[in-house]
Amino acid sequence: MASSDQIKQAIPARFVMISGSEDVQTSADVFNVGTFELPNPAGKAGGACTSTLLKVLNEHNGPKLSWIDLLHKMRSVLRQKGFDQVPQLSASRLLDVNDAFEIVPQASKMSGGAKRAILIGINYVGQQGQLSGCHNDVNNIKRYLIQHEGFMEKDMLILMDNNQNHAPTKKNIVDAFTRITQYSKAGDCVFIHYSGHGGRVKDLDGDEDDGFDETLIPVDFRSAGQIVDDDIYKMLVKAMPADVNVTVLMDCCHSGTAMDLPYTINATESKMHANDRFNIGSVMNDPAALACCACLAFLLVDGLF
Repeated sequence: MASSDQIKQAIPARFVMISGSEDVQTSADVFNVGTFELPNPAGKAGGACTSTLLKVLNEHNGPKLSWIDLLHKMRSVLRQKGFDQVPQLSASRLLDVNDAFEIVPQASKMSGGAKRAILIGINYVGQQGQLSGCHNDVNNIKRYLIQHEGFMEKDMLILMDNNQNHAPTKKNIVDAFTRITQYSKAGDCVFIHYSGHGGRVKDLDGDEDDGFDETLIPVDFRSAGQIVDDDIYKMLVKAMPADVNVTVLMDCCHSGTAMDLPYTINATESKMHANDRFNIGSVMNDPAALACCACLAFLLVDGLF
């Protein structure tokens, strides 16, 4: 496992990700992108993790929830709803999970740091495996961020396949991740929410112990392909400036380590620990990752923020 100093060099920002399931909890495996079909939602609306998180937060009274209390309460609600998935928390720093859950840290509030959000909801309208709850997830998360966390709608980029917002295509998602790293600076807070299908593809660079990379599946995956966790790490996690506070909610299958963060804990555990699958060497020694920063200026898309 890399040292804390090496990790801070590789990941200058503070990332915390809540995911709806561990990587091994799947609804479909992606072996051949060309023939891949979206999984059958089996009558479920999708977004179990999002709705559960909001239920826990909205119904909680009293002292602030700790991170571990949040995970445990989420798992309890999910089991009551008939879901067997185990929520997971991963981070770029080793957290004391008994500390209070927070999206906007007190230091950021005191410094007046900016608050921005990227909210992605994909129902795959008209496609096999269509979902029905992901747009609602985005609207509900947006409402929570505005009412409880002080975010403003003008500082949110919303991607949904509803013919009203920017479409959640691969290009738009990638450009959104890229641009948020350019806008953000130390003390700012970023919230990223993805509700849709997730998948797996065969790992081609040997950095995954299980032989698979986790993916996000954009609405145009058939023509544009999927978004692999290795690329998310390079374009978003590694590229985010130092001391930006980033909270991510991944509501999809295979999402446990979708950002390849170095520390993790799931709802059956009591203490955060090193993610044995985190491979700092593959990123620190990757020339493409070093060149990435020089390319960012050419990836802007007008009108996204």
